[in-house]
Amino acid sequence: MSKVKVSVLMAVFNTPFELVKRALDSVINQDFRDFELLIVDDGSCVDLSHALIRYSFDYEDRVSYIRSRNEGQSFAINRAVHFAKGEYITIIDADDEYKPNHLSSCLQEMAHADLISSLTETVVSSNEDYYVADKYDLHKNIHVDDCILFATLFGKKEVFKSIRFENKYSADSHFYEQASKKYTVKKSLKRTYIYYRNISSSITALHKKSRVLQN
Repeated sequence: MSKVKVSVLMAVFNTPFELVKRALDSVINQDFRDFELLIVDDGSCVDLSHALIRYSFDYEDRVSYIRSRNEGQSFAINRAVHFAKGEYITIIDADDEYKPNHLSSCLQEMAHADLISSLTETVVSSNEDYYVADKYDLHKNIHVDDCILFATLFGKKEVFKSIRFENKYSADSHFYEQASKKYTVKKSLKRTYIYYRNISSSITALHKKSRVLQN
């Protein structure tokens, strides 16, 4: 593909394909069309890998498929940044979804910022799903609106090229903090990213379960 305005990066590891397809379709159906979608298969099972390849064939004008051994979301996204052709880079989790105006809304925010994070429309099963472990004290919880969420990051390519995601809890917040030392960062109040907190196999849900077992 030639150079595009926005590169959307998705790391996938054994997420059920019906959820991945929902996420992929939400990118394909954006009202802003000058984008590419890079799928990084982080060592998924064969059936899911085949399904992702078939999907990329169906949209080969804008979707690329990359496979690697399983190293975690942070490393997978770092790898995708290397291949990204967009002036701007953003992320979508494999079990989440964009509203149709997500990319266009994020681009509007970039007039006075190098990197943004945004709020989300959060889908929950119970009120406690609105809360995640505080990176400063894992025994305390904070509301998701007070977090920097990985997949809501949207910024200039140079930001993602100069700062790498680390493979640790709250890698998104650490990335944002490191970026703030060199670039203009901003928290957007728009909610065009749909964040599903009611999925038992999600990373944050598994982390919550692990904390309960440890206690």
